[in-house]
Amino acid sequence: MTSQAQGLSKIPCLDLKGQHQQIKNEVFEVFEKVYEQTAFSGGPFVEAFEKKFAEYTGANYAIGVNNGTTALHLAMLALGIGEGDEVIIPADTFIATAWGVSHAGATPVFVDCTADTWEIDVTKIEEKITSKTKAIAGVHLYGQPFDIDAVRAICDKHNLFLIEDAAQAQGARYKGKTVGTFGEMACFSFYPGKNLGACGEAGGITTNNEAYAKHLMSLRNHGSTVRYYHDEIGYNYRMGGLEGGSLQIKMKYLEGWNNRRREIAKRYLTEIKNPKVKMQHQPEWADSIFHLFVVTTENREEMMAFLNSKEIYPALHYPVPCHLQKAYAHLGYKVGDCPNAEYLAAHCLSLPMYAELTNEMVDRVIEAVHAY
Repeated sequence: MTSQAQGLSKIPCLDLKGQHQQIKNEVFEVFEKVYEQTAFSGGPFVEAFEKKFAEYTGANYAIGVNNGTTALHLAMLALGIGEGDEVIIPADTFIATAWGVSHAGATPVFVDCTADTWEIDVTKIEEKITSKTKAIAGVHLYGQPFDIDAVRAICDKHNLFLIEDAAQAQGARYKGKTVGTFGEMACFSFYPGKNLGACGEAGGITTNNEAYAKHLMSLRNHGSTVRYYHDEIGYNYRMGGLEGGSLQIKMKYLEGWNNRRREIAKRYLTEIKNPKVKMQHQPEWADSIFHLFVVTTENREEMMAFLNSKEIYPALHYPVPCHLQKAYAHLGYKVGDCPNAEYLAAHCLSLPMYAELTNEMVDRVIEAVHAY
């Protein structure tokens, strides 16, 4: 490929414009219906999406909320987790996993990741369990499932709840089964940049437990099941109608978009041979949807500058592990407590990954990573 061809266009890490141009007419049509019915907060469009998403994940119930962080918060509350309790989570995740625990009044307990999958290290979990531990929240990081059976076994042994943080994993499969029903609850984000993203902020919780579902529906709506009668302190965490409507439309395309991401990832995994670049290990039981395609390299800034010179713009997810964030300084974690998560944070780089990448764009990324 010539340098002239390389310079034809910039390749960002994520570009949502292409996706939304494809479905613009359909989305605007459903927006008009929402507008005509003035169904802006909750209502039929959210309910229709909840039904579709429950069917898609295989769950009995899906509860729409206003974002993924509140999904995690409500999951903790519905499980009775609160002040004085502890929840074990991986140190290498987006901070919202920890926020869900903290917002409920509990304390997040951070566990290191493995050196190859970058998922929660199952061998490190039991040493963190105390009499205060109430749950383990595993994260399907970058769209790849964690080792659910291994974590489930620990939960069963110690009588703990299992929560799936599936914020990045809409459609990922573990041992052939779609994530979302392996734990007591699974929490999803429908932030616009996700594989299934709303036109706005949104999130959701799936569960097979009717009592949990009813409690979640009450909590998101001011602790109320009958209007103006409030059974407990609740929250205004409802999903909006426009968000529900847009998610309905996108559900039709999700599998196709995910499969295209898998195609791109397969090329990255098989065609990138640069020894300076390490990729996330893909266990045979994990069918990732590649929300992100993260690599590590020893000199991240140098690699970023090199790719930028080729008009390729990677991103960082996430440059500071949760246990070293200033917000959790009071917990007393220090450098060296989670060495694999710390290495990942200091050396990670996210390559361009979205369904609208053309084969020529993928060629350019591979060629540039090779040349580094």
